[in-house]
Amino acid sequence: MHLSILAAQTDVPADGIAGWATDLIQTLGGPGAGLLIALENLFPPLPSEVILPLTGFTAGQGKLSLFAALFWTTLGAVVGAAVLYWIGRVIGRERMYRVWERMPLVKVSDLEKTEAWFAKHGTKAVFFGRMVPIFRSLISVPAGVEKMPMPIFLLLTAGGSLIWNSILVLAGYWLGDQWHIVETYVGVLSKVVLVIAVIAVIGYVVVRFRGRGNGAPTAKHRAS
Repeated sequence: MHLSILAAQTDVPADGIAGWATDLIQTLGGPGAGLLIALENLFPPLPSEVILPLTGFTAGQGKLSLFAALFWTTLGAVVGAAVLYWIGRVIGRERMYRVWERMPLVKVSDLEKTEAWFAKHGTKAVFFGRMVPIFRSLISVPAGVEKMPMPIFLLLTAGGSLIWNSILVLAGYWLGDQWHIVETYVGVLSKVVLVIAVIAVIGYVVVRFRGRGNGAPTAKHRAS
């Protein structure tokens, strides 16, 4: 069934991201859904809260099986994450340190602490990070930089992605024409995560500036 016919019979919009995603899934089936999720990992502005419930809704229409929907979307998530992982590997630890040393408001010790944290909690971050909007894409890069063993990274990514995908795909499958309800609630979660990240960055910058301001008189006093 073509997009225009499906849109006429349901609440699926015929334009925008949802319309484009529907058309691709209708044309390519499960591989189309997998491609969309791979792209969503590489370009977080593509919302999984639209793509996954829409895939479940399409499965409910009999256009593909639930197994195919979950298999292809999870495979797409793994492929997209693997690309970001290798970007991190190419950047490498030494290059990351060289770049970090030239950045304002940061210290090498901050990066060392981050590395220590990732060494201790990296597996949990990769696994559970797949269920957190925005973070689910970003976590792949430090995993590559820190050279997490590839088999472990792929296994954790597949497991976490399967859980996230299953929740949203099944929600779309069960909600039917009301699949867009999922987008509303997960979209709010995405915005909350983004706001928290922005506040954290602003707070970090403020602390750094204050630290430099407090340190300047001390250095001057010592020089005198």
